[in-house]
Amino acid sequence: MTDPAFWRGKKVFLTGHTGFKGAWASLLLRRMGAEVYGYALEPTHQSALFVTARIADDIKHRIADIRDLPALRAAMAEAEPDIVIHMAAQALVRPSYQEPVETFATNVMGTVHVLEAARRLRSVQVILNVTSDKCYENNGAGAAFREGDRLGGDDPYSNSKACAELVTHSYRRSFFNVPGAARVATARAGNVFGGGDWARDRLVPDAMQAFLAGETLRIRNPDSVRPWQHALDPVLGYLRLVERLANDEGFIGGWNFGPDAASEVPVGTVVERLIALWGDGARWTADAGPHPHEAAYLRLDCERARERLNWTPRLDLSQGLALTVDWYKALQRGQDLRRVSLEQLERVLHGAVSNGAAQ
Repeated sequence: MTDPAFWRGKKVFLTGHTGFKGAWASLLLRRMGAEVYGYALEPTHQSALFVTARIADDIKHRIADIRDLPALRAAMAEAEPDIVIHMAAQALVRPSYQEPVETFATNVMGTVHVLEAARRLRSVQVILNVTSDKCYENNGAGAAFREGDRLGGDDPYSNSKACAELVTHSYRRSFFNVPGAARVATARAGNVFGGGDWARDRLVPDAMQAFLAGETLRIRNPDSVRPWQHALDPVLGYLRLVERLANDEGFIGGWNFGPDAASEVPVGTVVERLIALWGDGARWTADAGPHPHEAAYLRLDCERARERLNWTPRLDLSQGLALTVDWYKALQRGQDLRRVSLEQLERVLHGAVSNGAAQ
């Protein structure tokens, strides 16, 4: 369980706060009493969670690029944070084929810039770099990846996230390996979903956009298996890791945050559940392609987080999908999405999420 007493009054520098997962992290950090300093690009959709939940009203908010080292240094120095959580990224596989230079510049040099800015500030106690479950070298065997497994990646996105892990390791050993230095960890999760996500070429937001428009959802790889989880589950894990890391250097290094095995299912299974929850004629068809290569199997072994952090997912797949469809149905009805989002956050924190049809 995340400890509000730890976070109360803590100054948190959060990159990527306008993104989908970063916006949920902003809501959660404010709920815990932290003072959040956001640093990110403009949100990319008019109905993004950052916009609809009016998160800018709650935090100190700066629009800027992590590839701009002088601007990042200035913003971080002004904040004088206790904690740095780095979530800004080019976060999608397919766009990484179209814009590989931007992907590597953002995910690799952006990480360098965050660590470089943070290492010059005495106030920083903990740095958490959020990477991806795709940072592992995936041979398609289907075995669940453990934190000590080989890093790699064939596509530019996956490879850039493996590089970000190596960058973090280098900075940790070279600059944060002295008494009094900030403690550094990385968090590996992926295939998150939830309200307010509009990223293209990602299954759940693609489905929600198609269903909202009354269109047929087109699916690339219905048999591909992924570890599906609502965004709040790994975000709660990240906060728990920061809490432990602040008090014990034994928690440095990489950590997996994924769902239970029952939530590691094929794309087609998720789509059928979304259709059942949505109703209203929702439907899908196979998209024959051609498509860039994507791994057929991806699973995480999260036993380390369960044993050492006492972290377990609060939502199963059915609960997470029901909560997500509720959010987009609320958008369709024109409801106040700040209120809806905050209510969903409270329901997750208090274990009050059903797995029935969306309301």
